[in-house]
Amino acid sequence: MTTDTLEALAEDRLNKGLLNLWYPVLPSWAVQGAPVGITRLSQNIVVWRDADGQVHAIEDRCPHRGARLSMGWNLGDRLACWYHGVEVDGTGTVVDVPAVNDCPLVGQSCVKSYPAEERNDAIFLYFGDALHAEPPALDLPEQLTSDEYSAFLCTAIWKCNYRYAVDNVMDPMHGAYLHAQSHSMAFGDKQADMRVRKTDTGFIFEKTGQKDVNFDWVEYGESGAIWLRLSIPYRKQHGPGGSFYIIGFATPMDENHTQVFFWRVRKVQGWQRDVWRFLYRNRLEGLHWAVLEQDRVVLERMAPDARGHEFLYQHDVGLSRLRRVMEKQAHSQVAALNDAAPAEAAE
Repeated sequence: MTTDTLEALAEDRLNKGLLNLWYPVLPSWAVQGAPVGITRLSQNIVVWRDADGQVHAIEDRCPHRGARLSMGWNLGDRLACWYHGVEVDGTGTVVDVPAVNDCPLVGQSCVKSYPAEERNDAIFLYFGDALHAEPPALDLPEQLTSDEYSAFLCTAIWKCNYRYAVDNVMDPMHGAYLHAQSHSMAFGDKQADMRVRKTDTGFIFEKTGQKDVNFDWVEYGESGAIWLRLSIPYRKQHGPGGSFYIIGFATPMDENHTQVFFWRVRKVQGWQRDVWRFLYRNRLEGLHWAVLEQDRVVLERMAPDARGHEFLYQHDVGLSRLRRVMEKQAHSQVAALNDAAPAEAAE
């Protein structure tokens, strides 16, 4: 395979979403009794719960004629296709073809299955390539794993490539301009010097002369999933819990749509947790949605091929670093699959 072909494949992989990672795909409340069809990383998937509430996810395609299994019936540990009743379980194996006796399709593993975990009010799926079928551990930031914190999940669909959503979070300076009228980002300097600092799971991009005033830093981390973390200082009138944390994920749907997941978090326990949760639902949630809407409107209306006509400067060092990290991963994934192809052909 030529270098140009590998480059094109790497760019395509990057635009559709990196593999061998966990991604949040739906809020937990979105999957109840009926199967739910979704598109994530440009793959058609059906998600459902069995009688015990366990989540299953497989390719949304009946192996018989290609009808969408998401249009069929939830039989608990399996789905039945609406078209001809073919039953497929959570491993992608056909377990019954009621229209035919002794059908050779029964027992065949015919459609792809996706490892699933339900964490923090969201459903995560693992997207592995042919060389990485087994998922790594899904290690989330402490704000989503420690009982010392309380979180609300906010999710929305944006009509843009997920890379723009990632770039947006990895850009602390936009908070002082785009969100200048926000109750939480109306303070601080509109000029700053920036630096990158390494961490065990990635890096932090931060302002050097201002801290605990505005959106002053953002962290990129990879620990089974790619996540972004930031904090915005809150004043006392906005309730207990100190700084307001955001843990963000951008899940590609296809090349032109992304589903963003933002957990809004504060460090609160006991009666203060109750106060914070009441205050959030009654006073703060609408303000936070207004900020997200500002991001959405800007990103959905970017100029055509905006990334190809940029003029980046010092405030974009973190963004450039993250792009290089993701580009390197895309090239590595494509090259590894290409190298493995001759061996598989020989076998």
